Amino acid sequence: MNEEHAQAAADIAEVEAANTAFYEALERGDHEGLSRRWLPGEDLTVSCVHPGWPVLTGRGEVLRSYALIMANTEYIQFFLTDVNIAMTGDTALVTCTENILSGGPAEEGNALGPLVGQLVVATNVFRRTDDGWKLWSHHGSPVLTESDEDDEEESPS
Repeated sequence: MNEEHAQAAADIAEVEAANTAFYEALERGDHEGLSRRWLPGEDLTVSCVHPGWPVLTGRGEVLRSYALIMANTEYIQFFLTDVNIAMTGDTALVTCTENILSGGPAEEGNALGPLVGQLVVATNVFRRTDDGWKLWSHHGSPVLTESDEDDEEESPS
C-alpha cells in the first residue's frame, strides 16, 4: 500500500471514530462531549436537521437543540448500519442508518418511560481541523416503513 492510500485509510478510520464518538456522547447525555464534536466558532456555520424539525443554523442553536433532546430523553441508543464514508480534501461525508431505541421521562411509578424504536437515515458532514474531525452538518430524515404507508392508506380522508 502506498503512502497516499495509507493516509486515506487513516483518514477514513479517524472520520469513522469521530462519527461514533458523536453518537456515543449523545447516548451518554454528555452535552459537553457532544459540543466538542462540532466545529468551533461561527466562521463555518454549522447546521442540523433533526427528523421533523426545521433547519437549525449556528453553533448555539444547534447545541441548544441537543440540550433540549437530552433533557427530554431518559434513554437513547443508536445502532448504526449502512455506514458509508466519502472524502474529498478536508471534508468527509458520512451516510448511515440510525436504528434508534429511545425512552422518554418515566411515567409515575416506572423507572423508564415506554421505549420506542425509530429508523432515521442520516448524513453527517465533517471537516478536518487541527483538533481532529469535527461535525459541520447533521441531517436526519425518518424512514417510512410499510406499516406507516398502510396506516395512511387505511385512514379515512
